[in-house]
Amino acid sequence: MYDIFIKNGTVVDGTGTKPFDKNIAIKDEKMYFVEGDVEAKRIIDAKDRIVTPGFIDTHSHSSMLVIEDPYLAPKLFQGITTELVAQDGMGPAPVNNETVKPWKKAMAGLEGEYDYEWDWRSVEEYLNKIDKLDLGPNIAYLAPHGNVRMVSMGLENRKPTEEEQRRMEEELQKAFDAGAFGMSTGMIYPPCVYADVNEFIELGKVIKKNGGVFVTHQRSEADAMLESMDEILKIAREGGCRTHFSHFKICGKNNWGLIPDILKKLDDAKKEGLTISFDQYPYVAGSTMMSVILPPWVHDGGTDKLIERLNDKELREKMKKDIKEGIPGWDNFIDFAGLEGIFITFVKNEESEKYVGMNLIELGEATGKDPYDAIFDLIRDEENIVGLVDFYGKEEHIKTFMKRDEQNVCTDGIIGAKPHPRLYGAFARVLGKYCRDEKVFPVEIAIRKMTGKAADTIGLTDRGYLKDGYAADILVIDFENIKDNGDYTNPKQLATGIDFSIVNGNILIDKGKATPKKAGKVLRFKGR
Repeated sequence: MYDIFIKNGTVVDGTGTKPFDKNIAIKDEKMYFVEGDVEAKRIIDAKDRIVTPGFIDTHSHSSMLVIEDPYLAPKLFQGITTELVAQDGMGPAPVNNETVKPWKKAMAGLEGEYDYEWDWRSVEEYLNKIDKLDLGPNIAYLAPHGNVRMVSMGLENRKPTEEEQRRMEEELQKAFDAGAFGMSTGMIYPPCVYADVNEFIELGKVIKKNGGVFVTHQRSEADAMLESMDEILKIAREGGCRTHFSHFKICGKNNWGLIPDILKKLDDAKKEGLTISFDQYPYVAGSTMMSVILPPWVHDGGTDKLIERLNDKELREKMKKDIKEGIPGWDNFIDFAGLEGIFITFVKNEESEKYVGMNLIELGEATGKDPYDAIFDLIRDEENIVGLVDFYGKEEHIKTFMKRDEQNVCTDGIIGAKPHPRLYGAFARVLGKYCRDEKVFPVEIAIRKMTGKAADTIGLTDRGYLKDGYAADILVIDFENIKDNGDYTNPKQLATGIDFSIVNGNILIDKGKATPKKAGKVLRFKGR
């Protein structure tokens, strides 16, 4: 007898081939195609529904939230059954006794502030901790370059010595030994921003040796996008590693004309034989920590030093000058989104919650200050725990990148009082708005970009496809009605249209209702 039998559904298997009719049976966490009816403890009639692999979010910021809320409803209800965490070079591990306190502050600006003790230091200890939780989705881990650098040489803005570089390579190897799927970096965030191309090339060689993937928030997604791409392609070429651009986009109307050159670089990389991919969330706005509006030098030494500099009147004036005039190679968020296009999404203190949802012009008006001083004060007073949403793009550009073979879908979902709606809706939006309604691509291609393509990119060998003997991460979807319900004004709205979500053979969404239980597990990289 099987555990679950799914019958009468239209299968979209993750390979990109046309949908077909087939029944699926699940036993002992594995799936099998079967002919006719079979006996099972639970029978799901999937008539007029599509049956797909569970979706894989290749850019998730749930590494801290998962300890407090392991079910992760915002992700499950849009179909996500596996999350790749520790992105942008920032994650919970590795840390050491000297760095854990400042790193908790740094992480709070990106993933939120939580009361629990960090009773881990290594990647292995962190993964063992979360594997004991009643996980909803599976969790896969990237070695965060910022952590690897920090435990090897601190948070200083300088090149590593030969010994420190060797230590970084050893720390990266330890993370691979613990099951990391690759290394992430965020080249606009400290301390990753301090690393040069040669540091990454040497780490890329470690990634290549292990068969992992180099996942990067590149140095520029705006004025210096082409030069930034050249740096990443150099790392791919000389480090020899698979390379994946995070949340790929071009920011600011002054840069929209770069798109043909961007696409040519991708085409040329393919001709050269480099293994290049990217993920994308389907919105014209982004989201991150507010302190990215500050010039890079302000971040040197971590959050405590940043706050000291915000208290210095002369340094404040230098910050304003650098923002207004720009620094070559620096992604200046205020330049490409404008003060009116950057909105506050979360803060640390209750008394500041009245500012959530305001843009920086409105913040200045509400506080009676110059907008620059108003936001500088807020970052200082909230101890750098402030989030933003910034508007930078156009719908046609989303579709241009979305149709590329290199693309797969992600959320880049960051928790907050008023988070970006992608946290709740990215995958449902691609399937409903872009696939069904606007017919950007057929359903089999949309599903591939959420499943098999993502699995191939990060190196999952038993998920991402509906195949005999594969892990039973399976969705039953009401394709005609799947919808992302959140918007920028009211983002905390669960997506609808996922009738059943099954993770490792356990039903976590049953007829559209949440049924939390232990289902997900920590996935560990086993090579390619």
